[in-house]
Amino acid sequence: MSDLRTAAPRRRPPGPGAGLRYVLDPPMTPDLRDGLATLWADVTNAGGAVGFLPTVTPEDVQPDLRKHLVAMAEGTTRLLVGATEHGRPVATAFFSLNTHRLMRHWVWLKTVMVHPGWQGRGLGRELMAAASSAARSIDPGVTGIRLTCRGGLGLERFYASCGYHEVGRVPDAIMVGGDEFRDDVILWLPLA
Repeated sequence: MSDLRTAAPRRRPPGPGAGLRYVLDPPMTPDLRDGLATLWADVTNAGGAVGFLPTVTPEDVQPDLRKHLVAMAEGTTRLLVGATEHGRPVATAFFSLNTHRLMRHWVWLKTVMVHPGWQGRGLGRELMAAASSAARSIDPGVTGIRLTCRGGLGLERFYASCGYHEVGRVPDAIMVGGDEFRDDVILWLPLA
């Protein structure tokens, strides 16, 4: 477990987002597992693009969460959690490590989430900065982070403001309804 930093409020009004602690690879307890499932359901139900469509319950996301947890146990996935002082996860990102020998110099960032009740306080940017630091601590040889996002929601602008560059787009690759499709946008952050 690596505590990346304890965030002190910076030019942000006091409230729910103040003082999050970002931890890489926290111990997986039943409370954390349940908190991750609840976070995932809450983000989805607020319209977040994290692999599901509304309306879901924490039980609905459990199979996908289990896949992440199994990969963590196998050592191919790492978890970054932004938690309150009481340990409640309100921001997360999963790192998927490359096993292909020609691509071990970069990592995937997946299931990036900030609880909807905690948005609007700069936590998204804080999470992305913590993710950059975490990627470097996972392996100093990591030279980049790759992620994908669902087009049509303005996420590309957010990630661009965090230093990511759009490097590809697959039109209509994501089906969000019977005849509604969104682009799958590929983004890259080079690490110095």
